[in-house]
Amino acid sequence: MGRKNSRIAKGRVSKIGSYAISSAITDPTCISCTTFNILAPIYKRLCHEDQSRRESDKREYWLSRNNRILDWLICERSSIICLQEFWVGNEELVSIYNKRLGDAGYINFKLARTNNRGDGLLTAVHKDYFRVIDHRELLFNDFGDRVAQLLHVELNAPVSQCRNSKVRQEMLIVNTHLLFPHNSSLSLERLRQVYKILLYVEAYQKEKKLNPLPIILCGDWNGSKKGHVYKFLRSQGFVSSYDTAHQYTDADAHKWVSHRNHRGNICGVDFIWLLNPNRYRKLLKTSWSEAVFGMFKYQLWRAFLTEHDAFAFLKADSDGDYITYTGFCEALRQLGMIGHCYGLSNDETVDLWVQADIDGNGDLDYDEFQQRIWNPTWSERTEEANSEVVGGVCYGTEQTIGFGVKNAVLFPTEVEKGMWPEDYSLSDHARLTVVFSPVRMPCSRLTFL
Repeated sequence: MGRKNSRIAKGRVSKIGSYAISSAITDPTCISCTTFNILAPIYKRLCHEDQSRRESDKREYWLSRNNRILDWLICERSSIICLQEFWVGNEELVSIYNKRLGDAGYINFKLARTNNRGDGLLTAVHKDYFRVIDHRELLFNDFGDRVAQLLHVELNAPVSQCRNSKVRQEMLIVNTHLLFPHNSSLSLERLRQVYKILLYVEAYQKEKKLNPLPIILCGDWNGSKKGHVYKFLRSQGFVSSYDTAHQYTDADAHKWVSHRNHRGNICGVDFIWLLNPNRYRKLLKTSWSEAVFGMFKYQLWRAFLTEHDAFAFLKADSDGDYITYTGFCEALRQLGMIGHCYGLSNDETVDLWVQADIDGNGDLDYDEFQQRIWNPTWSERTEEANSEVVGGVCYGTEQTIGFGVKNAVLFPTEVEKGMWPEDYSLSDHARLTVVFSPVRMPCSRLTFL
């Protein structure tokens, strides 16, 4: 799109409801990313009519709303668009998105949820900004029939500030929509979905023999900054782009929202996560174990409140002051973490036990209970230890591209103050857009094991 058309697009955004980020999006030295759960018509209940009917029953309704969504997306002109609850089961709607986004310069990739759920994902990247190297589909084949998309792209020269041909200018983009936590027993499944994504990304990097690249994870995570998924991603070096832009800490969960769910609750669940190639990352399996033990401790705390009571519960079947594997498994079962289709598998349970049993004698004493379950003291490393990267051995450094967070905005603007506007009708989610500025940075050169 030329400068004249860019000015026109920018002007249209202003007329629809301008916000400060629009000028940054048109900055040729930056890239931008929008994530938006657009609420599939098969799930949207009709208001002021029969509540049992859905928007999918009224063509004029879903057609009008989705055309307004497309107006916003095309006028905003983000470099990357990640949509969730895209109605892939409706050929007319798919055709409209393909036509309008394609005419606007986007390359589109769609992916349906498994078991013919009807909705899925759409990821679009603007060809002025990216060349697509590869596209992969990840089917979780899980309780929630969830999926994810992975795009491996190269930044086009006009976008990058790194003109040197020796500087790698590639990145990975992931789009997903996690399971909704209908009850607390689904927390583990949601955590496992994120683990699957990160395992897949790691496997892809090994397959392609890639040195560390910037990774952007987009989507509806169906969990807030207080949840286990958030803590798991933070332990892997990811940062919430919106919170980074606004200098919010992990404790500032109440300052913004992005979703009003079917229960009427408002919460912040839509994230664009960024991992730069110079960030230290714990071993993925270690982060996973920490997250599961954190969930285990939370359930123990809810049931028993005190550390000593929790230990007594766990060692109830033993003859001494220690926890047996049988007692460990029984506690997991009583707390709802095993014994059903989305609980821990036998292999996962054994692996947790092995990591908890520090001295390997087959029992957990009180010190091991404290160190691994109640007050975990896993080995920590500072972020300055950037030379170590998961999955390989370092042999020096090279220059690569990374990203700084320049700006981030949620729309409608009321959600940035923790409120949900009653007159907002595009979706039950806010739209999140982040502007990134490419920067040169060192990354580890490694050979995969």
